[in-house]
Amino acid sequence: MLVDVGDTRLHVAERGRGDVALVVLHGGPGLDHTMFGSWLDQLGDEGIRLLLVDERAQGRSDPAPPETWTLEHHAHDVDALATALGLERYVVLGHSFGAFIALQHAVDFSGRPSGTIVSSGVPSERFLVHVDEQLAAFEPVDLREQVQSSWAREAHARTPEDVAALLADQWPFHFADPRDPRIDELRAGMTGAVLSPDVLRAAANEGYGHIEVEDRLGDVAHPVLVLAGRHDRTCSVPAAEAIAAGIPDARLVVFEHSGHMSFAEEPEAYRAAVRGFAAAL
Repeated sequence: MLVDVGDTRLHVAERGRGDVALVVLHGGPGLDHTMFGSWLDQLGDEGIRLLLVDERAQGRSDPAPPETWTLEHHAHDVDALATALGLERYVVLGHSFGAFIALQHAVDFSGRPSGTIVSSGVPSERFLVHVDEQLAAFEPVDLREQVQSSWAREAHARTPEDVAALLADQWPFHFADPRDPRIDELRAGMTGAVLSPDVLRAAANEGYGHIEVEDRLGDVAHPVLVLAGRHDRTCSVPAAEAIAAGIPDARLVVFEHSGHMSFAEEPEAYRAAVRGFAAAL
């Protein structure tokens, strides 16, 4: 369905039924909800209403002016979506870039959601400065040039095919095991993805939203769950620890065998953490 959030409409894929809605925000930017494939679907069979969102100007959502592709606008979209759908109890789950949005939403709309799940996120762009070091030291060596090139190409992506190609080259960087067979499962799950090169290119050239909410974390007045992969080369465990330490009574779960894609690398443990958090609200 397409949901009006004021100046544009967001595409939402709905799965499952339940008293608690889980508003799920994908990574990227430039991707869409198919990034989650079927990894979260089981939650929909267990009493959670899944609302998988294509973020502003991405996927099957309507176009929106480039000047609105900001974290603040994305956060407002989440609140507007909840209002439009009449959600009384909802949890926002954001992964990677979606985690930046979820965290921005948590500080800008504190107390509005029943809870927030920050999955592979950071509270400040200072936690991203190490990515170049991780790229330079990435192993196995035979994949290093491929991965490094994929990151550089984000700033020049012009077509959906460009985005698909650089993603295919980049996925090994985001798994604890660069040769994890689940990388192919992730790619297969995104076969029908609608990719947005303009949004990705803009983000790559403009700091991926310039996330900067570290000094506002103490203002969050609702429950927060922070999820991190021990071997995440992008959004590190120290970043997750900073989020959990800054938000009153936040809970941190670290997946010991995961990189950046813990929902695919340790799906049962990931779903259990989300399920337990939602059930406790």
